[in-house]
Amino acid sequence: MIGELCQRLLIIKMVGMDRSDIVSSVIFLLIAAAVYAIYVCIQRLGIVYQFFHKVDETSTRNGGELVAEVLKSHGIKYLFTLCGGHVSPVLVGAEKAGIRVVDVRHEATSVFAADAVARLSGTVGAAVVTAGPGLTNTVTAVKNAQMAESPLLLMGGAAVTLLKGRGALQDIDQMCLFKPICKFTATIRYIREIKPTLRKALSIAQSGTPGPVFVEFPIDTLYPYQIVSKEINPKKPANKKSSIGQKITDWYLNNYLKNLHAGAWEERDSSPLPVYRPMASPSEVQTSAEYVSRCKKPVILLGSQSTLPPTPVDQLRKSLEILGIPCFLGGMSRGLLGKNSPIHIRQRRRDALKEADVVILVGMVCDFRLGYGRVLNRKSKIIAVNRNMEQLYKNSDMFWKPSIAIQGDPASFIVELQKKLDGYKCDTEWVSTLKERDMEKEKTNSDQAQQITNVHLNPLKILHCLDELLPSDSVLVADGGDFVGSAAYIVRPDGPLRWLDPGAFGTLGVGAGFALGAKLCRPDAEVWIIYGDGSLGYSVAEFDTFTRHK
Repeated sequence: MIGELCQRLLIIKMVGMDRSDIVSSVIFLLIAAAVYAIYVCIQRLGIVYQFFHKVDETSTRNGGELVAEVLKSHGIKYLFTLCGGHVSPVLVGAEKAGIRVVDVRHEATSVFAADAVARLSGTVGAAVVTAGPGLTNTVTAVKNAQMAESPLLLMGGAAVTLLKGRGALQDIDQMCLFKPICKFTATIRYIREIKPTLRKALSIAQSGTPGPVFVEFPIDTLYPYQIVSKEINPKKPANKKSSIGQKITDWYLNNYLKNLHAGAWEERDSSPLPVYRPMASPSEVQTSAEYVSRCKKPVILLGSQSTLPPTPVDQLRKSLEILGIPCFLGGMSRGLLGKNSPIHIRQRRRDALKEADVVILVGMVCDFRLGYGRVLNRKSKIIAVNRNMEQLYKNSDMFWKPSIAIQGDPASFIVELQKKLDGYKCDTEWVSTLKERDMEKEKTNSDQAQQITNVHLNPLKILHCLDELLPSDSVLVADGGDFVGSAAYIVRPDGPLRWLDPGAFGTLGVGAGFALGAKLCRPDAEVWIIYGDGSLGYSVAEFDTFTRHK
């Protein structure tokens, strides 16, 4: 870039100049380029920074303590892991800070558990794993969190910065794996970067459309000065003279070590940064209210995004009950209206959508779960609300068109819509019609559950029995394919945030991790895993984890 700029300046100046002027210009540009190169070199070596920020070579502190301080100040109570040498200081620091460290049997489980904590607590879920295979084992779980829109912090170990690409143990290009599936990725280069980088990562994880973030910690950024110094500068025989090349190398390594620790333990803010959440504008709420006030057959479809902060789920539930509009619940919103709500419709959704004159998609996406939008009536007024612009318009170029598309927080939108529609009440005849159909389908399912099977058990019978036996505060974790698909239409959570399923990615193996996270968030509740016979195999080793952590 600098060379190209010099070349262009040179061509401009050469026009109409004699030879001496050209030579002078070339010399000037070469000197300028050399000065700039030296400046860049000094900056990269941190020489100026070290002059103003000294290194405490006697300190026994380590980067893991700084990680723990940030996690603690952000209200993170649990850190999930499968222990490895690259990241051990983080685990020790977290434990000393009062953060509960939960070690599991597979790295994917640690991320699934953090995902569950994020969904149920409204904070960021946190996991830390070792380098190389430790991180590659989490890729599926991180992608699941991205598609489920869960705010998640994954921290991973890495080889020493100076040894990257040189064949160090478990050294691979980890960033290329996580950049496509994370909202934010960063590598810590100096210990002084730990706090600001983690604060930024945690803010981004929760802002806009929530999702996973990844921060990589080279092993030398986590251990104390003396330990790193011994590895970087091993003792040499006293009688051996160093060559000029060796002296330059020694100086470079020593400078790297000092720059790594320069200003490491200066006071830095670890408190949370602001979190940005898009909100519907007053005009968008007003237009939506006008649509609803003129309709006769409205329905609301709620997805997982409707349970995200900042609106409490109880406030959302109250607004829905005041509106009285029939609701279909999906994902994390299952259980939002309780077990026997008169406006909660579970069956024959397709029929209701074909008849509805207004459909409100509250964090619900027109993907395969809604037939890519084909189940929507083209004559209906469709109000779509989603934090994610891409999801807001998913497949709108093919099978459906929103009458009004609102990029904003879905739950907050419903609360504001209800305020605008003060005094509104949905047509009771429309609600009764949908409820009657609902009960007819429930009766059909119940009859099928009574059928005698030639071999094995009737899965619908099992699910009906489970629904009758579950205590009211139970949390249900769904991990499987067909069995879980049936469970979604039969088993009824008794309250909000009591149902956990993978989400749009349909990942098998979430069961143990989700259950761990759920039990930590709700220690007094019974946590049930609804396993398919295939999905159980992915996390059966975690029964040991359940036992160890009681």
